[in-house]
Amino acid sequence: MNLLTLTIFLPLIGALAIIPLKKQAAGAVRMIALMTSVLTFIASLPLFFGFDKVRGAYADGLAELLQFEVNTPWIEALNVNYHIGLDGISLLLVMLTTFITPLCIWGSFTSIKERIKGYYIAFLFLETGMIGVFASMDLVLFYVFWEAMLIPMYLLIGIWGGPNKIYAAVKFILYTMVGSLLMLVGILWLYFNAVPGEYTFDLVQIFQHGAIPVKAQAYLFGAFALAFAIKVPMFPFHTWLPDAHVEAPTAGSIILAAVLLKMGTYGFLRFCLPLFPAAAHKYATLIIVLAIIGIIYGALVSMMQTDMKKLVAYSSVSHLGFVMLGLFAFNMQGMQGGTIQMINHGLSTGALFFLVGVIYERRHTRLISEYGGIAKVMPKYAAIFMIVALSSIGLPGLNGFVGEFLVLVGAFKAKAIYGILGASGVVFAAVYLLWMYQRVFFGEITNVANKKLLDLTTSEKAILIAFLVFIVWIGVYPSTFLSISENSVRMVLTRLGGV
Repeated sequence: MNLLTLTIFLPLIGALAIIPLKKQAAGAVRMIALMTSVLTFIASLPLFFGFDKVRGAYADGLAELLQFEVNTPWIEALNVNYHIGLDGISLLLVMLTTFITPLCIWGSFTSIKERIKGYYIAFLFLETGMIGVFASMDLVLFYVFWEAMLIPMYLLIGIWGGPNKIYAAVKFILYTMVGSLLMLVGILWLYFNAVPGEYTFDLVQIFQHGAIPVKAQAYLFGAFALAFAIKVPMFPFHTWLPDAHVEAPTAGSIILAAVLLKMGTYGFLRFCLPLFPAAAHKYATLIIVLAIIGIIYGALVSMMQTDMKKLVAYSSVSHLGFVMLGLFAFNMQGMQGGTIQMINHGLSTGALFFLVGVIYERRHTRLISEYGGIAKVMPKYAAIFMIVALSSIGLPGLNGFVGEFLVLVGAFKAKAIYGILGASGVVFAAVYLLWMYQRVFFGEITNVANKKLLDLTTSEKAILIAFLVFIVWIGVYPSTFLSISENSVRMVLTRLGGV
């Protein structure tokens, strides 16, 4: 079996293995789910280490870049193929998915105590959907995985979420479905019109032979961009995100921030920019303005939050604004910065959501006012929280600095005002994160309940150390990952008419 196919469907096999188990076999369910996700990560490692970074250095399409490719007929009557493969950008996101998922499953062992079997089945189905989105090179296959991963995420929020879980889950599904339907219209147009004389959903063929008129590009860009903007989420399509994050279980918030939001930014890189370059240039200023508004707005709203989880949720709006700013700067620095910042955000914000979940499990409150001085009783927790917060702020030597610095260089290169306004988001991030940290961890312990808090358990420390390894690795030696995406980013810039 092809290694990429195995990586995609191994979580699904694990989910099917759990189905026959009885509800009482909670321990077996947890172990099968964890081992399946760990094996999926192990299966993905040869993809990372076997990837040829040099291949496709001067490519102007996907054909020269794709590796671990499989292309076999699926629905022959419609010319739909099971076509998968990885370039540098999709490889990084697949690795992020396979790395984060076992941490989420392991971290759920103590927090999920009801409907355990259904929870882990949903999580493994979700992993298959997420990896499939990043690996698909056929538009129908892409759309199937895109829609399929919405269902388990909807269930994770709606069944295992907080008090307003139904409202948040319905809002999540409605927003994303509206965008998806418009994208489907765009996919059908490409099928009938993109390649002269042939009906095809094959993305590689569309890249090679597609002749999309400039007028049509504007409509197609709009159809795809709206679906991806909702998923990012960009301002003003962001309102579903705080509700989904706050109501989702901890692991749901982690995977939503770390991976699902990246499907929006990945969509811009894979479809909107290289397929519709004329429209991308036409609407670039609008996208950049919305990205900058998102950076500043998300940061300012984060400052006003009294709930730690909601603060981290709104910070995602700000940080994803940096990604979009970098992608639409249309230069190598900005686009590489946006690409690596997708990974950075997944690590830093995912770790922050886990840390908030740790303290919530002990106190069952996320209100900042309920804490104070807890560094005295939880010193290890306080130390790791500080490192992760600094990585989210962008401290040199940690992962956030690399992405934000490259994005700002690219933004300044595009237009100085973009860089200046974008840089304000870094300052605001320091304000809301450090102010929250000061109120939660320093000062006197005024609440008696906080005096009895236990520090990190062995499993919690192991999960957080896994996050920290990559937070420091990317901060100290980012070329490990930047070199993987470089040729793919250059291809996108070539199709945009830049370097």
